[in-house]
Amino acid sequence: MSKEGSRRRGGWSWTSALVGAAAAGMAVAALSSKPRDPDFHLISIDLTSFKLNFPVLDAELILTVHVTNPNVTSITYSSTEMSIFYSGDHLGSAKVKAGSQPPRSCQVLRLPARLSGVQLAHHGKEFLSDVAKREMVLDATVDIEGFAKVMWWDHKFRVHVDSHVTVDPVFFDVIDQENKSALEVFVR
Repeated sequence: MSKEGSRRRGGWSWTSALVGAAAAGMAVAALSSKPRDPDFHLISIDLTSFKLNFPVLDAELILTVHVTNPNVTSITYSSTEMSIFYSGDHLGSAKVKAGSQPPRSCQVLRLPARLSGVQLAHHGKEFLSDVAKREMVLDATVDIEGFAKVMWWDHKFRVHVDSHVTVDPVFFDVIDQENKSALEVFVR
């Protein structure tokens, strides 16, 4: 009996050893690649309706956000809510539906938002000044949680995003923005 025949009967061959080494190498490369923060960019704000809540109006909007996943793994995230602030006070919120995004990809999300006219009325003088100069500063925060799949393992993550956006309060054009995100990965 040759050495080759005894190796095959012993349960291993060079082919299976190479496949195993390649799979292990890919797993190590995927796990060792440093996760990078996703990128968020507000593209537009579209007014969809006004709701009369006498004596003020509530506004419903659609926020169109461009999201980039720069990582080598796909992600799946749960639904959450983005908080929107004006002059430090909570003005409204936007719903983020659960979803997923492939690795190294971009996608556009349309987030329904509702702004409270009551809260805006508390800053009436400041708001009228912003309308006159056609610049209004809004801040937003959101925590997004989910998991990234690497080979057959799921790794939980959380992304905290802070946005500082200047908009035209008349036409809802985005004038300027600064978005900061911080990614935290939990390894089991």
